[in-house]
Amino acid sequence: MAAGDHIKVRRAGGLYTHHGIDMGDGTVVHFSGEPLRMKDAVVCRIEMADFLQGGQARVVDHGGAALAAEAVMKNAEAMLGMRDYHPIFNNCEHFASYCKTGLRESRQVRRAAKAAAAVAVTALVMGAQFAAAGAAKRAHTGKDRKKNA
Repeated sequence: MAAGDHIKVRRAGGLYTHHGIDMGDGTVVHFSGEPLRMKDAVVCRIEMADFLQGGQARVVDHGGAALAAEAVMKNAEAMLGMRDYHPIFNNCEHFASYCKTGLRESRQVRRAAKAAAAVAVTALVMGAQFAAAGAAKRAHTGKDRKKNA
């Protein structure tokens, strides 16, 4: 890891990842929004050990979209004290991604949205299949009644 890196650490047994910017001096700037404490969330600078909470940091690769380390750290410092945390539209990953690339994005949110869309489509398809099967059964039962009458 190096100064200006966008880093992440797994939380809640891998249920989600928490993101921040490595400042190169043993501290991390991050959006402190944790589950159940979102209204108190603020961009702040903390010790690396406090950020990691016993986990292992991994560097997020942004490829060619990454800004220079100095610009990344300047972005992070400029946002110290910022609030307005939102788990879907303005979370710790949006913050770190913005600092690193100038773009607010969250791969976690995108993946969750895709998964929710897949579940919704599956439910619609299954519902349509059940409805069609029920209609076919009712039509067939109606024909049998007419034959027996």
